[in-house]
Amino acid sequence: MNLHQQLDAWVEQHFDEQVAFLRELVRVPTDTPPGNNAPHAERTAALLAPMGFDAERHAVPAAEVQAAGLQSITNLIVRRRYADGGKTIALNAHGDVVPPGEGWSHDPYGGEVVNGQMFGRATAVSKCDFSTFTFAVRALESLGLPLKGAVELHFTYDEEFGGEVGPGWLLDQGLTKPDLMIAAGFSYQVVVAHNGCLQLEVTVHGEMSHAAIPDSGVDALQGATHILNALYALNADYLKVTSQVEGITHPYLNVGLIQGGTNTNVIPGKVALKLDRRMIPEEDPAEVESSLRRTIEQAAASFKPPRGGQHIRVDVKRILLARAMVPLAGNQPLVKALQQHGGEVFGEPIPAIGTPLYTDVRLYVERGIPGVIYGAGPRTVLESHAKRADERIDLADLKRATQVVARTLLDVLQT
Repeated sequence: MNLHQQLDAWVEQHFDEQVAFLRELVRVPTDTPPGNNAPHAERTAALLAPMGFDAERHAVPAAEVQAAGLQSITNLIVRRRYADGGKTIALNAHGDVVPPGEGWSHDPYGGEVVNGQMFGRATAVSKCDFSTFTFAVRALESLGLPLKGAVELHFTYDEEFGGEVGPGWLLDQGLTKPDLMIAAGFSYQVVVAHNGCLQLEVTVHGEMSHAAIPDSGVDALQGATHILNALYALNADYLKVTSQVEGITHPYLNVGLIQGGTNTNVIPGKVALKLDRRMIPEEDPAEVESSLRRTIEQAAASFKPPRGGQHIRVDVKRILLARAMVPLAGNQPLVKALQQHGGEVFGEPIPAIGTPLYTDVRLYVERGIPGVIYGAGPRTVLESHAKRADERIDLADLKRATQVVARTLLDVLQT
């Protein structure tokens, strides 16, 4: 039995333990919003301790957490140091998740296993990779071989709101400076690039009045509708812009949240829109934001209240800027190893492509740390029901991804 087969066998022998570990992680909610994530970090650290993994707890100051729109964050680092002279590889997964929403046929916090699949929020993105990375490192160390370099587990809690008080905070505080990194995945693919994301909050101010005397007010909702039409019209232009990165198509704009009004019989005086603009790697975020603001301002200026009167007023606030992830040349050892071992373990070619999603991996790449996205998931993100009802992970995929990561770590760290 060669070393890679020994790793595979160790993961197989300890897989029931890995599944139990994941189930416990799923059972502690980390809905963001509201973003009370410190309890999950404490539970994770407690579960890691019996494995011999000492998790450093790095609590982000309350003021910074609240400024980011969350309630509490404690980021974790587990350091496994080997001999000098090798690379330090960070394995990052995020514990924060979107709320479960409606339509579940299984308890979103139950970790229920049915027909070889575990159901629950974050089973696929990305508490599954807390377990993938933890057990891959344990498998690696079970060989008892001399290794060079180090592995760090980074378990963080701000991916949904952009990552600045998650991995971004750890990096800014100088608490870690890895040479390479692998971030939590969501499909069989090795992801080497991803879209950026700009989110804006647009507040339209009119003048509230009684619905019986509408001429005495200015309808902010009608003004917002005029702006919405101008924004959605941009998507036709975006279809003409094509990325050169395989797996990424074109930019897109979505309005995901609209709030406003006070009652049915009141002309709305204020309406707020939250928009999400996905940026392909070739785009300049500053130019994208400037263009969007210009479109909004021009639409607001051209809106004419149907009964005359004053015009609407608009405030625009940036709530998120996540830059695109671009491939760095130094990621090739990881890409090569993951593709090779993924092909052997899964029995099919594993592509290295881009994804239209955005992640906090970019925060490492922006600082010159070559990284890739790889972890447990199905062939496509859609199959996992990520961010939808009945999110699930196929346990066979979880096992195989763990074996692939363990093999990759061995290739990079073996002396």
